[in-house]
Amino acid sequence: MKYTFPLQSLLSPKGKHPFRHYLILCSIFLLCSKLYPQFQKDSLAIIQLLEKEGLTWRMGDIEAHAACWAERPYGSILISTTDGRSLDLPSKAIIEPSPEMVGKGGFAFHFNHQMRINDSLAWVRHDEVSVSIDGKESLTHELRLLEKLDGQWKMVGQSLHSYNQPPENKIDTTSYIQTVDITTGRIETIKIINEHFEAPNWHPDNYLIVNSKGKLYTLELATKQFNLLDTGFADQCNNDHGISPDNQWLAISHNDKNDPSPKPYKSVIYVLPIGGGTPKRVTPEVVSYWHGWSLDGKKLAYCGERNGNYDIYTIGINGGQETRLTKTEGLDDGPEYSPDGKYIYFNSYRTGHMQIWRMLANGKKPEQLTFDDNSNWFAHPSPDGKWIVYIAYISDEKQNHLFGKQVKLRLMNLETRSIKDITPVFFGGQGTINVPSWSPDSKKIAFVSYSVN
Repeated sequence: MKYTFPLQSLLSPKGKHPFRHYLILCSIFLLCSKLYPQFQKDSLAIIQLLEKEGLTWRMGDIEAHAACWAERPYGSILISTTDGRSLDLPSKAIIEPSPEMVGKGGFAFHFNHQMRINDSLAWVRHDEVSVSIDGKESLTHELRLLEKLDGQWKMVGQSLHSYNQPPENKIDTTSYIQTVDITTGRIETIKIINEHFEAPNWHPDNYLIVNSKGKLYTLELATKQFNLLDTGFADQCNNDHGISPDNQWLAISHNDKNDPSPKPYKSVIYVLPIGGGTPKRVTPEVVSYWHGWSLDGKKLAYCGERNGNYDIYTIGINGGQETRLTKTEGLDDGPEYSPDGKYIYFNSYRTGHMQIWRMLANGKKPEQLTFDDNSNWFAHPSPDGKWIVYIAYISDEKQNHLFGKQVKLRLMNLETRSIKDITPVFFGGQGTINVPSWSPDSKKIAFVSYSVN
């Protein structure tokens, strides 16, 4: 961001009146010390406005999107396309769009902000990467014009120049690690990385645990730095990992190629100290995928394949005999304990369509919670017990939860059972939100979206 003062016009010629220079510089310093906090406040408000304007457009919230704008006689939208066309539209076209123009989903990511604020007027120049629901990127250079009205910044015009990225700069997969605030709706981008990362867990010490290519990493939320987490011999970890209730232990699911089972994939559940160390095996049988810790930290809940059918099991953290909780035909997956330990939430195909369910922690009294056309997976109860968040495939994916599909995150109020979308439809699926990812204060959820080339 740029914010400049006309220093040269205030100073006398070099070498003359040095005391006057000192007084002027002191005055400028005092002026800057008063104005800069306001500039910071305005610049943050403007960037959040740009984020909201893009998000409401993609979610199809016409009213909230219109509130980001103010119509002016001189307001216009100037667009140049990659095929050489140019468009000049009045701002009304975007303030009052036809319903078919909005709600197309995807995300927009902004970079390289340059900003000038002058009282109630501002301009912002930035680069933008838009990712469609098919995972394809489109690139623009943008200039936004804004006015402050009644203390609130509003957009009044913009210019968008589309361009193509050189083929040599393209990356196979880009991971966008994000958070969504369930109260404000704001979606914040924590880290963009040109590798495939998955499944964030949120530790109270302000970091995420994610997996990539068989290994686990911590992502510090303050510094945005990745650090390799020591998992010893377990270098084939998948995206089913999670933090114990006392925040001291980590459960992982590792493909143990040395297991004598003839099964092609041999996921085994282990536990290890949260800071890293040698994993201790828990489940005697493969295939086992971790999903939940009991309230007292003494049991693990998981999805296990036994005799060709996937069901929900529990086991003590020291191993031993596993307990089977579901016996229906079709996949039962994603078991996770409620914060009070009373229920286990899970997704099931027992009706012929993947939906969210819950049952008592002993496996009794199963209850269906969702009844729509989406394929609903991985219900994660909030730490305060008031909500569940889950991922919804907008097409019927049967018993699959593949990567590279059109999905959205949905939030259920457990008291009223009301459900709402908290993201637009985006490109994700496997790896987006497989495991518990709530912030400790129950206000935000971490997740991953993707683009591919």
